[in-house]
Amino acid sequence: MPEPAKKTVSAFTKKPKTTEVTAGSTAVFEAETEKAGIKVKWQRAGTEITESEKYVIKAEGNKHSLTINNVGKEDDVIYAVIAGSSKVKFELKVKEPEKSETVTPAEAAPAPAASETPAPPVESSQNTEVASAGTQPGEPLDPIGLFVLRPQDGEVTVGGNIMFTAKVAGESLLKKPSVKWFKGKWMDLGSKVGQHLQLRDSYDRNNKIYTFEMEIIEANMTFAGGYRCEVSTKDKFDSSNFNLVVNEAPVPADLDIRAAFRRTSLAGGGRRMTSAFLSTEGHDEGGEFNFSALLKKRDSFLRTVNRGEAKSESQSDADVWEILRKAPPSEYEKIAFQYGITDLRGMLKRLKRIKKEEKKSTAFLKKLDPAYQVDKGQKIKLMVEVADPDADVKWLKNGQEIQVSGSKYIFEAVGNKRILTINHCSLADDAAYECVVGEEKSFTELFVKEPPILITHPLEDQMVMVGERVEFECEVSEEGATVKWEKDGIELTREETFKYRFKKDGKKQYLIINESTKEDSGHYTVKTNGGVSVAELIVQEKKLEVYQSIADLTVKARDQAVFKCEVSDENVKGIWLKNGKEVVPDERIKISHIGRIHKLTIEDVTPDDEADYSFIPQGFAYNLSAKLQFLEVKIDFVPREEPPKIHLDCLGQSPDTVIVVAGNKLRLDVPISGDPAPTVIWQKVNKNNHLVWSNDDSIAPSENGTDLNTDNKLLFESEGRVRVEMHEDHCVFIIEGAEKEDEGVYRVTVKNPVGEDKADITVKVIDVPDPPEAPKISNVGEDYCTVQWQPPKYDGGQPVLGYILERKKKKSYRWMRLNFDLLKELTYEAKRMIEGVVYEMRVYAVNSIGMSRPSPASQPFMPIAPPSEPTHFTVEDVSDSTVALKWRPPERIGAGGLDGYIVEYCKDGSTEWIPALPGLTERTSALIKDLVTGDKLHFRIKAINLAGESGAAITKEPVTVQEILQRPKIWLPRHLRQTLVKKVGETINIVIPFQGKPRPKISWTKGGQTLDSKDVGIRNSNADTILFIRKAELHHSGAYEITLQIENMTDKVAISIQIVDKPGPPQNVKLVDVWGFNAALEWTPPQDDGNAQISGYTVQKADKKTMEWYTVFDHYRRTNCVVSDLIMGNEYFFRVFSENLCGLSETAATTKNPAYIQKAGTTYKPPSYKEHDFSEPPKFTHPLVNRSVIAGYNTTLSCAVRGIPKPKIFWYKNKMDLSGDAKYRMFSKQGVLTLEIRKPTPFDGGIYTCKAVNESGEAEIECRLDVRGNQRNLWNKANTSMKKE
Repeated sequence: MPEPAKKTVSAFTKKPKTTEVTAGSTAVFEAETEKAGIKVKWQRAGTEITESEKYVIKAEGNKHSLTINNVGKEDDVIYAVIAGSSKVKFELKVKEPEKSETVTPAEAAPAPAASETPAPPVESSQNTEVASAGTQPGEPLDPIGLFVLRPQDGEVTVGGNIMFTAKVAGESLLKKPSVKWFKGKWMDLGSKVGQHLQLRDSYDRNNKIYTFEMEIIEANMTFAGGYRCEVSTKDKFDSSNFNLVVNEAPVPADLDIRAAFRRTSLAGGGRRMTSAFLSTEGHDEGGEFNFSALLKKRDSFLRTVNRGEAKSESQSDADVWEILRKAPPSEYEKIAFQYGITDLRGMLKRLKRIKKEEKKSTAFLKKLDPAYQVDKGQKIKLMVEVADPDADVKWLKNGQEIQVSGSKYIFEAVGNKRILTINHCSLADDAAYECVVGEEKSFTELFVKEPPILITHPLEDQMVMVGERVEFECEVSEEGATVKWEKDGIELTREETFKYRFKKDGKKQYLIINESTKEDSGHYTVKTNGGVSVAELIVQEKKLEVYQSIADLTVKARDQAVFKCEVSDENVKGIWLKNGKEVVPDERIKISHIGRIHKLTIEDVTPDDEADYSFIPQGFAYNLSAKLQFLEVKIDFVPREEPPKIHLDCLGQSPDTVIVVAGNKLRLDVPISGDPAPTVIWQKVNKNNHLVWSNDDSIAPSENGTDLNTDNKLLFESEGRVRVEMHEDHCVFIIEGAEKEDEGVYRVTVKNPVGEDKADITVKVIDVPDPPEAPKISNVGEDYCTVQWQPPKYDGGQPVLGYILERKKKKSYRWMRLNFDLLKELTYEAKRMIEGVVYEMRVYAVNSIGMSRPSPASQPFMPIAPPSEPTHFTVEDVSDSTVALKWRPPERIGAGGLDGYIVEYCKDGSTEWIPALPGLTERTSALIKDLVTGDKLHFRIKAINLAGESGAAITKEPVTVQEILQRPKIWLPRHLRQTLVKKVGETINIVIPFQGKPRPKISWTKGGQTLDSKDVGIRNSNADTILFIRKAELHHSGAYEITLQIENMTDKVAISIQIVDKPGPPQNVKLVDVWGFNAALEWTPPQDDGNAQISGYTVQKADKKTMEWYTVFDHYRRTNCVVSDLIMGNEYFFRVFSENLCGLSETAATTKNPAYIQKAGTTYKPPSYKEHDFSEPPKFTHPLVNRSVIAGYNTTLSCAVRGIPKPKIFWYKNKMDLSGDAKYRMFSKQGVLTLEIRKPTPFDGGIYTCKAVNESGEAEIECRLDVRGNQRNLWNKANTSMKKE
C-alpha cells in the first residue's frame, strides 16, 4: 500500500469566507489564528495590502480582520491571508446595486416543482488552504496532498489512445517533485516507455504548476487494470489510484464464439455483451481459442451486470488455465461449474497437450543462473556443474569463443565444477555468455553496474559584484562523469541564451557565468547519482570603498611629495588632477598603481607644485582631494652674537602637532638661526614634562625619565631608525617607518653662548585598528544566527567607523563577505545559511586609515532548527492506574535529527508539569504507570533534537484515570460463520478477536464439556483468544462454544468444525450382466465416508492378460454403470474407488469374476481407404512488421509460418544470408519464427527477409528495420571528437 498523504497543519482556526457585497458598501473579512502573536499578512491579487483609508487592518490577540471601505468593481479580485506557511484564499464578489422595480404577480417567477430540491450550497474553491499561491481558480484544489489535479478513471477502445494528467502545486517546493507511474502494485512504467507508452512533464512558470502526463498509444486488452501515480518531495508524499477500461471493437454477431464455451444465461438472465472476447494475442498455431481470455472477460461482464445490485460480490480475474493445471483431477468438475465451463472435455484435452515435463539435462548437473550483476571494476565468477568430471567445456561471449588472454579471463576445473572468472569488469563485459558441453548449452546474461559518482570536493559559497565572472567548481570521483546543475531547484541548460557554460577537466566540473547580474543570486546545486552539493551566490551592486584617502602634505623645496590612497577594488583605475587638470607624468612626476594602492610622486618639489590634487576612480562618483603646501624657509640677517632662534612656519597649521600614518616616513625640517652656530638638542618628554629621550649625552635624564637611547650617542651621523641630521641653517628630525611607540612630544632646544630657544612638537602616529576578539555566536536557528563581538582594544588613533563580517564553511578555505556597508552596531543577524552545514565567522574593524587584520574565527556552529510538534497525539487506552498514549513523528525534523520525545503530565487545574517517563523515549507510544485512580490529568509531548524542544502536543481534554466498563463482544470472523472443514493431520489455528473491559473471563466448551488442555491448546490475550490443534483427528469434529464474562454480562458464540478423511472402498461390487461389447456393474456406498459426503466414484477396467488398469469413468455419481467398447475375446476385471473432499479412497473394491466378451460368428472386412496427402506448401500466417528501435538495445523480429512437412527457414538482410553471423540468433518454436539482433547499431537497419522452403514449395516475407541512434552515445561521441580536435 502506498504511504498515505500527510495532511498540512493549518495555522488558522477560523478562515475568511468568500463574500458577495453591493458596490459602494463595506466588506469585512475575519480570521482567527491558532496562537496569539502570529504575524498575519493580507494580500490583494498577489500584492500585500498596506493599511490606508481604503483598507483597515486590525489585530487583537489571535483575531484578525480586514475591512474594505467603499467597495468598487475593481475590488472584485482574489484575496489571501497568510500566517507563517499557511495561506488561505477567498473572493470578494461585487454586484451592481439593484434598481427598484414593481413586479406584478403575473411577472413573478413560477415556483419550483415539488420534485425539485434546492442544490446544496457549494463552498468556493478559493476558500481552501493550499501550499501553492499560483493555482488557477478554475482548477480543482487538493487541500490534503500535493496534487492540484489527480488522474481520473478512463475508458478506451482497442487501438485507441488515451491521456492521463496529474498536476502538482510547485510554489512551496524547492525543486521539481519526483513522479512515478505504476500499473498494479509494483510495475514501474518508467522502464516501459516506447511504442505504446509515453511520459511527459512540463512546468507553468506563471501559475507555478507542474504537469505530468502519461499517454497510452494503440491500447490493447492487456492494458486494462488499475494504475497509480505517486509524487514525492523531500518531506512530502502523495499518491492517486485510477483505473483504465479497454473495450473490444464491435464485431458481427456471426463471429461471436461465446455460445460454445459459456452458459446462455449470465447473471440470472442479464443482457448479452455486445463486444467479442476474442483477443488477437490469444491464438496459437493450431487455430484454438484462448479460453483464459474468454473466461476473464466473462467475469468482467458478470461484474458489470451486477454493479447495480446492493450486495454483489465481485469475482477475481482468475486465470482458469493456471487453476486447472494446478488442481487435482477431482476438482475439475467443481471448477467448471464455478467458472461456467461447459466444454470441459475439450479444455482437458488441450490441457493434456500443454502439460509437458521439462527435459532434464544430461550434460549439466547445475546450469548458469539466468542473469548475473557485478559492479564496474569488480570480478565475477560464472560456475556450472557438469555430469562428466572429464568433460571439456567451451565458454562463449556473444557467440564468440573466449580465448585465454592475460589475467582478464581465468578458466578453472575443480571436480565437476567449471568456473569462468572475469577480472576488472568493464562495460565491454556486459554481454550474453554461454557454456557449451557437447551439444548442450547453458545461457546467462551479465550486467555490469556502474558505481555511483560521489562528490569529493563540494561547491563553495561566493559573493561577487555585478558584471564579475563567477566560476563554481567541484570535484567528482570519476573523470568525465555526467552531472546536473540546478539553480533554486530548476535545471540549467546551455540553451538558456548561452548564459551558462559547463566545463569538464578530468574529475573537476565547472559552472561558469561570465557576466553576473542581480538575478543570478540564489542557491546553485550540482547533482550526481551518488551525491548533492549546494552553494550560495550573492551578487551585489558595485560599490567602491576608500580604505585610505590622500592627505594634505607640507614639504620644503627640493623634497619629495607622495600622495597615496587605497580603494577596495584592485582592478579600478583612475586619473590624478592638479587644480582640475589631469596630471601628465614625466621624469619628475610619476604615477603608479599597484594592487589597491594608487600613488602620485613628485620629486624636487618647487613652488609651482603647490596646488589642490585630486584622484578620481573611473566609473565611480568619487573625488579624493588633498593640498600640497610649499614650506618656505625664511632666514633673516642675524648680527653676530645673536641668540639662537627656531623658525617654524607651518602656514596656518598648528605648529606643535604632526600626524603621521604608521609605516610612513616622518621628516621634520626645523630652520634655526644664531651666531655663533647653536647646538641643537632633541628630547622626547612624557605628559608630565619629564625627559624621556635625548640626543645629547651632556644632558642627564630626569629622575622620572627613561633613556630610549641606551648608547647615549649623538644622532648627528644619520644612523638608526630615529635620527637627527644637522645642516648649516636647519636640522632634520627623521623617523623611518613610524610606529605606535614613536608617538609623543618632542622638544627641540638650540643653544649658543648668547642664549637658547625651545620648541615642542607633538607627533601623533595613527594606524589601522587592532583585530577584534573572536566573535560569539548565539540564537542559532534553521538558516540564521546572531553574531556578537567587542570593539578592538586599540582603535589605531582614529575612531572605528564600522565593522565587516565574513563567514565560511568549516571545511572550506574561502571566506565570503556578508556586508558591503559598514556595520555600526556590535551585533548582526546572519541569514541565508544552509541547514546542517558547519560555519565559522570572523570580523574586521575599519577606521579612516584602513581595515584591521581579521579576528580569530568563531567557534564552529551548525544552523539547525528544533523539530515541529508531534502529530496525531491520542490516548489509546485507560485503566485504573495506567494510561496508554501514542503519536506520530513530527512533519518536519530537520538536519538536527530526532533524539527522542519528552512525555509529561499535570493535574487538572495545576500548572506544574511532571515527567511521565525517565529521560527521553525513542518510541512513538508510551504506557504511563502508577497513576492515582480518579485523577484528571493533562498529557503533553515534545520532540527533542540538538536545537532544543519542539512545540508541545497536548491532549484537548483532561483524561480521567479510571477503567472504562465495556460490554463483552466477540467479533467472529466471516469464514468461521460457516462450518470450518479441515483434513486429518492438518493444523488448526483459530484466532477470535473480542472486546471488553476489564479483561473478561474466557471459557471454551465442546458439547457442554470443558476442553482437555492436553489435546487442544487455548491461548488468551487482552484482545483475542486462540484455539490451536497441532494435528487434527476425526474426534475433533463438533460444535465449540466460546463464552466471555464480565461480572453479570456475557457473550457467547458457537463454531462448527468438521474434520474429514479419505473414504473407504465401495461395498458389494457385482458384475450384473455381459452382452455384446458391454458389461453392467453395480455396487453400494462405502461404510466409512470419511466424515464427508461422497462426491463420486472412479471406475477402472483391466485386461486379464496384462492387468493394466485404465479409467473408464471418473467423478461418477451413480452406484451402477455400463462399461462399453470392450474388445471381443478378452476377459476384463473391474474395480471402483469412492471419492469425497479429501480425494479417492486408499483401496478399491474389485469384481471377483472376470467379464468375458465372446467372439461373434461373422468376420469383419475392413473397407479400403485411399491414403490422404497431408503435404502443404509453406504459408506465413503472421507477417513481419516494420519496426523502429533505439540503438544499443536488443530487438527481435517475429512471424509465424505453417507447412507440411516442416519447412526449412532462412533469414536475409538486404538479400545477404545471416546464417553465419554470430550477432544474430534465430529461433523456431511451434511455427513461431524469431530473429534476435543483439545491441543493434544504425548500420543494422535495412530490409530483413524470412524465407521458408519445403518439398511442396517456398514462401518469403520481408520488413524494414530502422535503428535510431542513442542520443547519449551520440553526445559522448561528439564530445570525444571535439576534444580530439
